[in-house]
Amino acid sequence: MSSKLAVVTGANRGLGQETARQLAALGYQVLSASRKGSDGLPPLDVEKPDQIKAFCTWVEKEFGRLEVLVNNAGIFLDATAGNFSPSTAFDVPAETVLRTFTINTLGAFQLCQGLIPLMRKNGYGRVVNVSSGMGQLSEMRQGWPAYRISKTSLNAVTRIFAGETSGSNILVNSICPGWVRTDMGGTDAERSIEQGVDTIVWAATLPDGGPTGGNFRDRKAIPW
Repeated sequence: MSSKLAVVTGANRGLGQETARQLAALGYQVLSASRKGSDGLPPLDVEKPDQIKAFCTWVEKEFGRLEVLVNNAGIFLDATAGNFSPSTAFDVPAETVLRTFTINTLGAFQLCQGLIPLMRKNGYGRVVNVSSGMGQLSEMRQGWPAYRISKTSLNAVTRIFAGETSGSNILVNSICPGWVRTDMGGTDAERSIEQGVDTIVWAATLPDGGPTGGNFRDRKAIPW
């Protein structure tokens, strides 16, 4: 087989861009997916089911396989970048919750539906869902409800697809990158982008027999 093929969503900047760069440096062929499209790739706006379907069809037609999927694309509508005054469950518009869920959760779900079957063909796959500690039920509290709900739900997507692919050498995991200095995280965040992607790349390159259905930060399991 030629070099492993990876799809990274939201790869035009921040965590996605650095993840794509590091995977390419490791010898992976990387499809850097974004809303604008690039390098001959069709656009992929994960808010639009027709674009998700068209993208998955394109990958199957052009390559017929896929080894890695990093579901990184996401939004944080509860707060603007660098302004973390929380919205509350009493004042957040339902439209904000729905749009955040559509992009952060349903987009990843649909990409798993469309692309994991390509992994089954060769009995190999690594799926990384970029989640957040704000989605941990064990530490759930008030504030930023749209984002929290979407990331808790994304963790459920991880568990469901990990169960569906059990025993097939397709490893599906959630990771929390921590608070990272990106457009979303703001300039006061604790971690560099390089630190933020470390566990993403680790989960994307796990050896056979590695963990699946887990939630990780700094390469260590954390509670759901």
